[in-house]
Amino acid sequence: MLEVNNFFIMQELEPFTDRVDAGRHLAQALRHYAGRDDVLVLALPRGGVPVAFPIAQALHAELDLMLVRKLGLPNQPEFAMGAIGSGGVRVLQPGVPGLMGVTQDEVDAVSAAELGELVRRERRYRGERPPARLEGRCVILVDDGVATGSTMLAAVEVARRQRPSRLVLAMPVAAQDALQVLRGVADEVVCPIAPLRFRAVGQWYRRFEQTDDEEVQSLLAQAWAQ
Repeated sequence: MLEVNNFFIMQELEPFTDRVDAGRHLAQALRHYAGRDDVLVLALPRGGVPVAFPIAQALHAELDLMLVRKLGLPNQPEFAMGAIGSGGVRVLQPGVPGLMGVTQDEVDAVSAAELGELVRRERRYRGERPPARLEGRCVILVDDGVATGSTMLAAVEVARRQRPSRLVLAMPVAAQDALQVLRGVADEVVCPIAPLRFRAVGQWYRRFEQTDDEEVQSLLAQAWAQ
């Protein structure tokens, strides 16, 4: 494992089997947090939840959600122009609006649509359960991969507003340029795979099926019943 300042890159050559396998790799890299009573693992739904579940189990830590939504380009939604998070947080890529002809009105329209989905997921996943307390805790934010970093940056901003004592970012794979940005906003970044030629998160998984609402609810029900 290579340590670069305050984040780690493990030089793995093989892709993960699936998100659960990725979570187990991350749990090993995060084992120095096991047994602490102040650790909170926050998953970014949906794909981050099956990654975060084995981490929380291994660390004997509380599992909860960090709800953020990617803002896709109007005509190419797979490409992120930014992200939004709870509490009115919005992070935009440099040059937006303006990038690829995107207007302010289009940014606002996409933001409004994704905010509606964020609220829907909050209600469906959490129900009447109140959000976890972050203040004074060691918070580990988990996603299944990072391409541009905008979604994780929104999650970081939401978390920082609640004053955790330590903020750790954990993702199985990420683009190196995104990692460099994230290194500047977190106390520690753990990333098992940081390829020189990053194309997509899914290329580093043998199985990368869409995580649905039912899987998220099932994993949360198991975690919250313990």
